[in-house]
Amino acid sequence: MAVATVAARYAKSLLDLAQEKGLTETMYKDMVFFKNTVDQSRPLLLMLKNPIVRAEKKNAVIKAIFSSRFNPMTMAFFQIIANKNREGIMDSVAAEFINQYNSLRSIERATIVTTMPLTDDLRKKFTAIVLQKTGGKTVELEEKIDSRLIGGYVLRLGDQQIDGSIRNQLNELRLKFLN
Repeated sequence: MAVATVAARYAKSLLDLAQEKGLTETMYKDMVFFKNTVDQSRPLLLMLKNPIVRAEKKNAVIKAIFSSRFNPMTMAFFQIIANKNREGIMDSVAAEFINQYNSLRSIERATIVTTMPLTDDLRKKFTAIVLQKTGGKTVELEEKIDSRLIGGYVLRLGDQQIDGSIRNQLNELRLKFLN
């Protein structure tokens, strides 16, 4: 079975359990923390995905890192995943949990890439663009800075991208001249 399918099923069951127990916000914070930790620590991610490392060792590492920071229910969930030898998909489960939580709460995540930090006025304009595209959902903007854009912006919303960067405009001009 595909990793995305399995991760979606685990995430759905965890979200259902969290809602039943009234721990939705707590588990969401735990999953965000886990995802950020794994994203920032390549050795941890590689260790979790490595089939040579024994499940007991992976389980011990996860306990050592996260047991003091996580809700016991979240740790129990990770123990279940570890017992089924699915440690390699824990990051995918966390990402899928975050996506399902955002869908449940009608939160739309967008990424804005610019050459400099956004002002409050620009932030409001980009939020308005996302609201217009999504139809009134709550918007969370993730801001990134990339000097290679030269100027302008790139707005990513789900699988859509609005590229208003000067780099893109220069590439389009170059293609026109080549044709």
